[in-house]
Amino acid sequence: MPGSTSAIKTAVEKVAESNPFKFNGANIEAFYAHKMKVLLLDAALGMTPAKEWTGQYDANGGYLVVKRDGELVCYHFYNRNDVEDYLYNNTRFERASRSRYGLGSLYQESGETYIKLNLQIRLKK
Repeated sequence: MPGSTSAIKTAVEKVAESNPFKFNGANIEAFYAHKMKVLLLDAALGMTPAKEWTGQYDANGGYLVVKRDGELVCYHFYNRNDVEDYLYNNTRFERASRSRYGLGSLYQESGETYIKLNLQIRLKK
């Protein structure tokens, strides 16, 4: 798709340009970046679509990252901004196969029409 992007940071920059929430603060991009960083951290530490999110993290103390070269990086929660920045700069959107999972198709339930969608967030390779 022309003009599309999978990098989270780039997608947020594009959203900030259009400013759909009409935020009028001094730094519009920082507003949208903050919202995405909170979502990424919540998703990384326990938020799943299977249950209602209560804000309680499944992890305690920190977040471990194993880099491609085998280097181990530990982010402690007292460095929450570092964890959020890492996730923001190193994640991308990915969509699952439409044919394999029947995504993008319409279905009806209780007289209402819905579309089956899926969007995943992955670490960049």
